[in-house]
Amino acid sequence: MTAEKKLVVAISSRALFDLDESHRIFEEHGKEAFCLYQIEHEEELLQPGVAYNLVSKLLAINELLGQPTVEVILLSRNSADTGLRVFNSIQHHGLAISRAAFTSGGSPFSYIAAFGADLFLSSDAGDVRKALAAGHAAATILASNRPSSESNQLRIAFDGDAVLFSDESERIYREQGLEAFTQYETAAARRPLTGGPFKAFLDTLHRIQTLFGTDEAPIRTALVTARAAPAHERVVRTLRAWNIRIDEAIFLGGMAKGPFLRAFGADIFFDDQQGHCDSASQHVATGHVPHGVANVEQPSG
Repeated sequence: MTAEKKLVVAISSRALFDLDESHRIFEEHGKEAFCLYQIEHEEELLQPGVAYNLVSKLLAINELLGQPTVEVILLSRNSADTGLRVFNSIQHHGLAISRAAFTSGGSPFSYIAAFGADLFLSSDAGDVRKALAAGHAAATILASNRPSSESNQLRIAFDGDAVLFSDESERIYREQGLEAFTQYETAAARRPLTGGPFKAFLDTLHRIQTLFGTDEAPIRTALVTARAAPAHERVVRTLRAWNIRIDEAIFLGGMAKGPFLRAFGADIFFDDQQGHCDSASQHVATGHVPHGVANVEQPSG
């Protein structure tokens, strides 16, 4: 059995490796000092960044299947010259990454579609917003003091509304409150939710999972949502209507997500709300999805 298409993940160099020091030099001293620093330290290997474990486990799927099912593309604001340090580190860590775009300070946004990427991960929130606006799954990788993953299995957790699903229901909650939200979701329980920016990505993960036996899949997914019963029913029926498998579903009713994400062992968690992301990043690697009503700037005054 083979996958219909490859899963392509585009990632920035700052999400893949720890480039905090060189980025600090860029912020404090400018582009010329940054370029000089990168060239002077070209032979010094970079340490893994927040999304390194995710990338490593994704690429390992190819070895399990014996076919190129997953590809990781590097999209970097470095120049090709200063990017040598990044590729030296890629080779040292044994990551099978061969395609890249170096934009010398410009936004790499336009190359997401050109490479056919299913997911874009970056430390630049502006690039991520552009990607989401163009219909791509994308997230801003947050700094995290996460513990090292102990499992070889790739574990990915998602928030529901405005990530896997549209922000339709979130808008009801914000405009009319919890009671109205619960009544709305109960009445609409048998009407599937519209897909959000990460629906297609989850579907691709699901297709890769089906290439393995249920107990052998190298990917495990979880929905970790603030919803609670009875608003859970619409979520369950939506995933059933989509014919997408989710391995674990955790309905928290407003409890903090961090401890549950750590219990799940998430390699990364995607959420649309900055506050939830800041909290979760204390436990696991986290990607902020700046999409939907929670990320609409409110008028001042």
